[in-house]
Amino acid sequence: MGITEVLQKIIDTSSSGNIKLGEIIQTLESRGFGPLLLTPALIAMLPTGAIPGIPSICGIVIFLIAVQILIGNKHPWIPSKIRDITFEREQFVAGIEKLKPATKKIDELLKPRLTFLAQDIATRILALLCAIVGLSMIPLEMVPFAAALPAFAVTLLAVGLITKDGCIILFAIMVFAISMYSLLISVLG
Repeated sequence: MGITEVLQKIIDTSSSGNIKLGEIIQTLESRGFGPLLLTPALIAMLPTGAIPGIPSICGIVIFLIAVQILIGNKHPWIPSKIRDITFEREQFVAGIEKLKPATKKIDELLKPRLTFLAQDIATRILALLCAIVGLSMIPLEMVPFAAALPAFAVTLLAVGLITKDGCIILFAIMVFAISMYSLLISVLG
């Protein structure tokens, strides 16, 4: 199921009136972890990652989300105050309709391939990598933009999980390896 289909499923399964964030996360099923990993990774990867404290906060959030995957949660645990945030259905649908041309192009490029890399055991191994990378972002904060490479790896992984595209996940693993190598070189050298 592509991103466009998932967004349509959210619209179709949502109740009339307001849509709760919890409903959206439940509709995303296991893909719910992808967007949650994507958000802090993008924040750390973009210029906002140069702001003192941001890489550490993003790394901790990535670590906490990864731990939920590691322990086998099927859906991300989110505090009820955040889960109960509501969106007006009409505005939400209008926003999704504006996104559909872009998501259709993404769906053409990224499609389910090597899906075993987005399955339970592989996802837990990838979550362990995310947890390590998330924690590594804390000391990397001392050098501006040093956390951008591990954040890029998490971004790729999140996109791979969302689209169930194992090719993107493999690329993310390569970027994880490069970022860990860079961290070791900077610590030891």
